Amino acid sequence: MGNAVGNNWINAYNKNILKGFQNLGQNPFNLVTTILDIVIVLFLLYCFIKIVKESRAWQLIKGIAFFIIATWISGLLNLNILNSILTGIMNWGVIAIIVIFQPELRRALEQLGTNKFTRFFGLDSDIATKTKEDIYKVVIAATELSKTKTGALIVIERDINIQDIISTGVPMNSEVSPQLLVNIFQPKTPLHDGAVVISNNKIAAAACVLPLADDLDISKELGTRHRAAIGISKQSDSIVVVVSEETGKMSVAKDGTLIADVREDVLKKILISNIITKRFAEKNINNSGTISKFKQKFNKKNGEK
Repeated sequence: MGNAVGNNWINAYNKNILKGFQNLGQNPFNLVTTILDIVIVLFLLYCFIKIVKESRAWQLIKGIAFFIIATWISGLLNLNILNSILTGIMNWGVIAIIVIFQPELRRALEQLGTNKFTRFFGLDSDIATKTKEDIYKVVIAATELSKTKTGALIVIERDINIQDIISTGVPMNSEVSPQLLVNIFQPKTPLHDGAVVISNNKIAAAACVLPLADDLDISKELGTRHRAAIGISKQSDSIVVVVSEETGKMSVAKDGTLIADVREDVLKKILISNIITKRFAEKNINNSGTISKFKQKFNKKNGEK
């Protein structure tokens, strides 16, 4: 059993890789399929590393890699007792990985089904500009709610559809605006209790019910609003903006983690980085004056009331 892992790798190498290169001389067409095979494997490996590196699983991946290397080395050095123990643990490793990485695996599989065909038809530029304007509006609304210590929960849908969450709220299908967001969360109004979900550049619904995070490592000081934000960001790739009703502090939840007490400029950078830059690969769109323009409009309308 001590050399089982090493023998499996050698057999796989001889059967698949070495044999494939030997057949190239007999059939030149195999060169095309071999190159295609290598490209696909490298691409899948790149996608896997990219997904995992942006999640909390990265440290665990490095630990598993160390574990595999230790098992292989113990077999080479004939450390039979150690190798037997490590190999026995590895037999249960697949089940352990599925349990540990369940949120990441679910998110990765859901992302495979997302619709990204707009990138091939040149529609990204218009969508990116509209999305950036909506982000500025969300930042302005969150800042205004923060000043008055009005609790708020704003979910911004990304690639993974959260229609099941939207269906729990009151449908709105409205344009995103700071005034509407501020009004929704005013105390004692019908829609203030729950979350607003922004989907496809629209306020899809308000008063939505979110799943609560139940992790033991989450601070007990966090209220229901923050736990709900962490919960939905863990089950999907949504970005959630939270305004505390007690302190007025703004926070952002993404990938199951909470970035607490962020300033207005930091909130804007986080949203643009995770929603615009990563989704649309935007690098040179400069709308630095847009947020000031929306602020002026917002303050002007409030002054007229």
